[in-house]
Amino acid sequence: MTQSDAEIQLSVIIPVGDRHADPQSLLAEYSAGLAAVGQRYEIIFVLDGPQTDFATALQDLTAEHNDISIVSLTRPFGEATALMAGFARAAGQLIINLPAYHQIQGMEITKLVAGLDEADLVIARRWPRAGGSFEGLRRSAFHGLIASVTGQRFHDLGCGARVMRRRVLEEITLYGDQHRFLALLADRQGFRVREINVAQSALDRFTGHYRAREYAHRVLDIFTVFFLVRFTKKPLRFFGMLGVSTFVIGGALLAYLVVDRLIFNVGLADRPALLLSSLLVVLGLQLFALGLLGELIIFTHAKNIKDYQVDRVIEFTKASHSDYARRPDKSAIAN
Repeated sequence: MTQSDAEIQLSVIIPVGDRHADPQSLLAEYSAGLAAVGQRYEIIFVLDGPQTDFATALQDLTAEHNDISIVSLTRPFGEATALMAGFARAAGQLIINLPAYHQIQGMEITKLVAGLDEADLVIARRWPRAGGSFEGLRRSAFHGLIASVTGQRFHDLGCGARVMRRRVLEEITLYGDQHRFLALLADRQGFRVREINVAQSALDRFTGHYRAREYAHRVLDIFTVFFLVRFTKKPLRFFGMLGVSTFVIGGALLAYLVVDRLIFNVGLADRPALLLSSLLVVLGLQLFALGLLGELIIFTHAKNIKDYQVDRVIEFTKASHSDYARRPDKSAIAN
């Protein structure tokens, strides 16, 4: 890290995908908000694949803004990967993730940074939120499903404005579309997460439409996060629960068929239930074995897995120990 990098306090990472605004207007709005924070910052644009027009416009702006750097990926890898690629070049202790299009008003950045006084990660909630009744229903269903499977209640995980301490991304590696669920993953790691209401940009208008495939992807992403949040360190609880349930159902059905055959002399040759019960028993054993293998893998690598965060360390000096012995009701604590 150079002397110049050491003075940077804020690193702003802006992943640029297919949806993006005019870079000049976007940079002007963000720069005004960042200047109000009062700390030295750098802006890192990460081009997720070839973005020729956007890159050309950015290069023209570098003559006026010497705090801009551009990272261009060879092909589209997704916003989460672009965010991690920008973080690899970030020098600041505070990381600001902003979208490449207008979502929040630029001056609201100061409110997000101030929120770090009580948190490690601050995510923005656009409120009051523009949009029709269908959009509101879709958002409610999305966040309601997340709350039901993870137990965490958030209101605007789709907003790309986030501010975090550097150690958050040092401990969490994002891939795929996991950037939307950064708050959930951070909470699982023990980081303090806070959601703050910010003013929505007047230019935040999505004029396209979501295809059915996009909704299917989001549902699969939710169940992926459900497993990561609850069962990454305890795979036997997930697969074991499914395996035991399946085995019990299959075993009960198989026992019924056996009793039916031995006591009531009902034949088994033409009964599909026999095949179904046998498959359920075998499937239950396989699921349980899969969970057990997962537990063995976790046990083998347990020493390399860190699933906690240290908030602070309180040390007692020699002087404070002796003082504590003389006055047990007044301990001297040195942070």
